[in-house]
Amino acid sequence: MSRFVIEGGHPLHGTFRPMGNKNAALPMLAACVLTDQPVHLHNVPRILDVENLLALLADLGVDVSRDGHAVTLCAAALRKTDLDPDLCCRVRGSILLAGPLAARHGTATLYPPGGDVIGRRRLDTHFAGLAALGIAMTRRGDAFRLRRAAVPPRAAAPEILLDEASVTATENILMAAVLVPGTHVILNAACEPHVQDLAALLVAMGASIDGIGTNRLVVTGVPALHGATRRIGPDYIEIGSLLAAAAATRGTVTVTDAPHPLPSIPALVVARLLDRLGVALASRPDALHLPPAQSLRVRPDLGGSIPKIEDGIWPAIPSDLLSVAIVLATQARGDILFFEKLFESRMYFVDRLLEMGARVVACDPHRVLVSGPSRLRAKHMTSPDIRAGMALIIAALAADGTSIIDNADMVDRGYEAIDARLRRLGAHIVREPS
Repeated sequence: MSRFVIEGGHPLHGTFRPMGNKNAALPMLAACVLTDQPVHLHNVPRILDVENLLALLADLGVDVSRDGHAVTLCAAALRKTDLDPDLCCRVRGSILLAGPLAARHGTATLYPPGGDVIGRRRLDTHFAGLAALGIAMTRRGDAFRLRRAAVPPRAAAPEILLDEASVTATENILMAAVLVPGTHVILNAACEPHVQDLAALLVAMGASIDGIGTNRLVVTGVPALHGATRRIGPDYIEIGSLLAAAAATRGTVTVTDAPHPLPSIPALVVARLLDRLGVALASRPDALHLPPAQSLRVRPDLGGSIPKIEDGIWPAIPSDLLSVAIVLATQARGDILFFEKLFESRMYFVDRLLEMGARVVACDPHRVLVSGPSRLRAKHMTSPDIRAGMALIIAALAADGTSIIDNADMVDRGYEAIDARLRRLGAHIVREPS
């Protein structure tokens, strides 16, 4: 266990390169069990969630080779389809092995996945969708046992209507469907960039998928998949987090993935969110630049009404960006309401902001009213989850004095070497053993 020690009041300056998208890396790693040929992935972030999933794959018998941010996986010698319960509880991405293992190998046994405690994170949508593909689930104690029917459903274009646009459920069902005979239509599918990255990898492996980037995916099963090579796209949550940190500290940074272009729609989503808080970005195909002297003034609704920032299904503002946006709002002039619709525990970290001197009203578990700007004071805190942990880092960077944030390992699950990369931008942050 470790902790961050942060001296606030130092603006961020320089160039920042985002790592690969965490939420794309996990399902793309899981997809390796769909074939006995090597899958080569580039730009894989070196984060704790990835390391835990790689350990889970290696335990199954997947040959894992890593060279920096490149990973090669080969599941030709898979020993078992029963997942290790201790490894399952370390990473929520363990659930992503349910569909591909059952679809290709006929059975799978997994255990409740880990992940952030930000509210109820149901698995019903996963198992209902897999059942429509002929993969039945039975539960014995903590174990979920999946078995693929000997003769899978062959109805003409059966439609699978998801009861929620769940990202991981969409990915799980998609990975299973690519090997199930017949054509299946997944309705109300999630269409986030990481779902698109996974779909593009599956197509490169020989899958037949139409409608990528929409909420209607048409999948025609194929007998087998082959190996492929794919680069994981940049993490737009990390991009938004760093731009929020720079704006909150009155700094100026350039986020670039050169020589690769930044995905235009994720960049637009980040820019739209920051614009609401008075942050104007300059953009070019390979970079987003935060110029100096930002107004940091909340843009009100027509008639001067208090505006609202709320999350939603893509391309609405993602839930993972709300925590950092709340911290940035404490430094912006004006009132703004944040509405978190998905997770009833995500907003609990605002109690730490109150202790730091922020003017925040927690209306209920889903809504927070922020009135800024506030002068934040240093505090000794604990990181409760990945995104709240990053938000508290931003608050500490903007605060007067030296803050301590325990449970730094929680942030390591989603942000690679964030302390070292922030130091290169001028932040006064060090890591110490707890």
